[in-house]
Amino acid sequence: MKSEGLLKPYFAQTWRFYLISILLHASASLIFAYFPRVLGDFTDHLQSGKLVTNDIARYGLLLLVIGASYSIIGGFGQYLVMYVGRLFENITRRRLFSHFSGLSEHYYSKNGVGKMLSYFMNDVTGVREAISMGINQLSMATMLLLSCVGSMIAGGIPLYLIAASVMPLLLIPWIVTRIGPVIRQRSRKVQESLGEMTESAEEQFSGIRVTKKFAVEPIMIRRFGAHVDRIRDNQLSLVRMSSLFQAIVPFLGSLSLIVALAFGGYLTVTDRITLGDFVALTMYIRMLMNPLQQIGNVINTLQRSRASLQRLTELVAVQPDIVEAEDASEIDLGRSPLRIRNLTFTYPEAKRPSLQQIDLELAPGMTLGIVGRTGSGKTTLVKLLLRIYEPPAGTIRFGDTDIRELTLESLRGQIAYVPQDGFLFSTTIRDNIAFARRQAGQNQVETAAKQARIYDNILDFPDRFETKLGERGLTLSGGQRQRTSLARGFIMQAPLMIMDDSVSAVDAVTETEIVQTIDRERRGKTNIIIAHKISAVKHADLIIVLEGGKIVQRGRHEELVATPGPYAELHTIQEEGSRYAHGY
Repeated sequence: MKSEGLLKPYFAQTWRFYLISILLHASASLIFAYFPRVLGDFTDHLQSGKLVTNDIARYGLLLLVIGASYSIIGGFGQYLVMYVGRLFENITRRRLFSHFSGLSEHYYSKNGVGKMLSYFMNDVTGVREAISMGINQLSMATMLLLSCVGSMIAGGIPLYLIAASVMPLLLIPWIVTRIGPVIRQRSRKVQESLGEMTESAEEQFSGIRVTKKFAVEPIMIRRFGAHVDRIRDNQLSLVRMSSLFQAIVPFLGSLSLIVALAFGGYLTVTDRITLGDFVALTMYIRMLMNPLQQIGNVINTLQRSRASLQRLTELVAVQPDIVEAEDASEIDLGRSPLRIRNLTFTYPEAKRPSLQQIDLELAPGMTLGIVGRTGSGKTTLVKLLLRIYEPPAGTIRFGDTDIRELTLESLRGQIAYVPQDGFLFSTTIRDNIAFARRQAGQNQVETAAKQARIYDNILDFPDRFETKLGERGLTLSGGQRQRTSLARGFIMQAPLMIMDDSVSAVDAVTETEIVQTIDRERRGKTNIIIAHKISAVKHADLIIVLEGGKIVQRGRHEELVATPGPYAELHTIQEEGSRYAHGY
């Protein structure tokens, strides 16, 4: 979504509604502008002594018709604008979510969830208020303003009297140019501080269990209170300027009324205008007070919404780091060997590379085991294989095709990725397992659960596979979440499966059963298993050891155990620990 496309497509769809609404407001204003003229004629008839009972009824009925017509026609015009304003919220939030879905992990590493929620809630609502309520009030006020001035001229009120009465109002545009930018700048600070507060709140709620376990509630309250105080200060700064502006506009309207009363009253007592013209003039000026107040409110709203629109424009201008090539192709990963040549990768803004001179080839159907210390580059390699981050050109290929020349759907749709954290959604267990294959039947879901050794645990729940999980799957234990996430990977039956330390939270017996299942059920398919435990990778066709972003050892389990090095040392430590445990 391009930045210039935020409002243009919306107005392209809804301009007819706005046009009809403006026409309705214009019609309602023209009708209502006749109100003071009728009252002026009534006054002249009353002064002349020619007013009879039927005239009173006729004037009263005419005023009733004017008021009712103004309310009905103007009300329908207001409904149309409010309707399309809500439509803007619907369209924009959908497009924003689509835009967020296309952004890379690098963007999310620098921007918290709370900040993104602020875009959805605060900024979209701010723009909606401007293009619905703001445009509605502005069109009503403008039309009524023009109608009143036009009616005064058409009613025979001297032009010099009209000019003198509206002269103070001409200062409004100058005031807008002075105060408007200040309001917009302060409004932007308010929106930014709201985003920071939302981000802080999301973090505090996510970590509330940690907060309670360490009994640091007062610290968290003070930390969150600092964000609230910042919002208060920014909002008060905005309110001071907005209040000044909203006070000046009606003050200028009052000056207009004073001029009309003084100058118009003088012309009336000197018989230069009739009493009816004077009553009509004061009524017209009085009628101008409300639209002037509305214009002041609208200008305030527009200035605040411009700050929100600027934030949204900057957001949608962010381009994804990972972009498909125009001639991107599809490929069958099940028949394509994985070739990595001279791969060196450095994260954006990092000082040293996370991977250096990686050379690796994996034939279809092979199982690769990857071990190494924390921070050795294991997960980084996986992210490059999934194109979460962009690898250097030509360093990763499937067959003879550069990974950068594949469509993202073709690449990621053929890889079953099972991460360590095993994120689960707040829905049923069945939906979580069938997340990537929504069309999967119950038998397929149960088969995947059995392969992941989570089936028996699911049967212990009253609702079984229809059990609804809490936020982030907290209904389940850590090991159960991992195995549910593993079942999600099994059900895909993908040509390539990547397990990123995804059995770290299960016991040794269950781990052995899962490893045996992988060896049996995924025979002929490519597997990459990242683990800290030797027992999870010892069956692999090829094992590599990463250290400092480099491959320091490679081979089969028997070869690596027999060779002095990190793998043998890790194996010894874990074997000794296992023997010690069995001694009890």
